[in-house]
Amino acid sequence: MELFKSMDINKEPAKEGTGTAEKVKCLIIGSGPAGYTAAIYAARANLNPVMYTGLQMGGQLTTTTEVDNYPGYPDGVTGPVMMEDFKKQAERFGTEVRFGIATSVDFSKRPFIVTIDEKILIEAEVVIISTGATAKYLGIEAETKYSGQGVSACATCDGFFYRGKDVAVVGGGDTACEEASYLAGLARKVYMIVRRDELRASKAMQERVFGIENIEILWEHETVDLFGENGVEGAHLVKRKGNPDEEMVDIKIDGFFLAIGHTPNSDIFKPYLDTDEVGYIKTIPGTSKTNVPGVFACGDVQDPVYRQAVTAAGTGCMAAIDSERWLAENKG
Repeated sequence: MELFKSMDINKEPAKEGTGTAEKVKCLIIGSGPAGYTAAIYAARANLNPVMYTGLQMGGQLTTTTEVDNYPGYPDGVTGPVMMEDFKKQAERFGTEVRFGIATSVDFSKRPFIVTIDEKILIEAEVVIISTGATAKYLGIEAETKYSGQGVSACATCDGFFYRGKDVAVVGGGDTACEEASYLAGLARKVYMIVRRDELRASKAMQERVFGIENIEILWEHETVDLFGENGVEGAHLVKRKGNPDEEMVDIKIDGFFLAIGHTPNSDIFKPYLDTDEVGYIKTIPGTSKTNVPGVFACGDVQDPVYRQAVTAAGTGCMAAIDSERWLAENKG
């Protein structure tokens, strides 16, 4: 029995366990703003895109409660509603959206082979990768409990909601310093929770943080737990953990921001695609082209800098247009 049934009678559906591959013109791996935008443009260009959404249909935005910074939603919108709007628009133009996870790829020759859920084979003329990135978390239970209620991994996305309030940023690298600096322009007080007795950030970023009055760095502190009735109201910290002078410290905060990095979801592509030291897929500047002709990347999986819905959507548009032009130049 097929896990997914093709809606296009001109496609050759894959058969589980037989090794037969389904042939598609344009395969999009991953959803979210980048994937759905790529699907909209690809569908309108008659590329008949097939999308496999990945485990988190709609990407990271589905874990965001309020989105106020995306153009076209003057009253704001929740992340899940916004992604459902994107999905409906992609489907309106003929994108076939399927739930499934790409588990392996073969980009050594064209057509490209992508295996879904370890058993369904897809043969694609072009592939658009929009698998996103996953924020790193501390691993404490409270991060899940207060997700969307005070816990965030994106200050640019959610900082607006904490104007005049007290917040904390976890981390000591450039990202943490950037997030803390941004939040300092909105919040009353910003605590930086730093596990070490120094920052890992560049000297320029350190000097920037040290020069901002409403940022207080809590050196050699680690987060143990968060507390609050209807959202984050504070954090339980431990100072100099494991040392004779170990001390428990509580701080009152309204927002708790993780800034300890992101992991791009690119592992299965690394045997074929160039990535940076963290794992972000490298694209030719100004394009969505990877080092493999016919394979394109968009969204957070190739963007270590901005990581915004609107920039992801922009690169999704680029990937679809690049795909269309590449196919036109490489017929047969």
